[in-house]
Amino acid sequence: MTPELQRMDWMPSPPLAPIDSPLDLDHLSRMTLSDIALEREVLAMFAEQAGRLLAAMAASPADAGALAHKLKGSARGIGAFAVADAAASLECAIRTGHGRSHAFAALKEAVSEARAAIEAILKP
Repeated sequence: MTPELQRMDWMPSPPLAPIDSPLDLDHLSRMTLSDIALEREVLAMFAEQAGRLLAAMAASPADAGALAHKLKGSARGIGAFAVADAAASLECAIRTGHGRSHAFAALKEAVSEARAAIEAILKP
């Protein structure tokens, strides 16, 4: 092994196997350095942003690809990998022109599940 590779820090990746929850809380914890207050703040921001982005996609289909891309990145950051995958599927459907309405419906469902999980976490 070269010296450069020996000094590289290891960065955890998303899980290869599916998880049962709409949120990978271990991933979220790593991304927030286990700061519970930050986790709660990020989750609340994501839930609000996801709702806004879905509404914007419905209102302006011409911008849906860029908005789905933005949602995909946000979702990956907090560990909402089902939302990220659904957003990626919508991006692909828009590019190919096939299955756009089905992909958008799947994204709305994934966001709904993630938002419900977030609501349960944020309950006082």
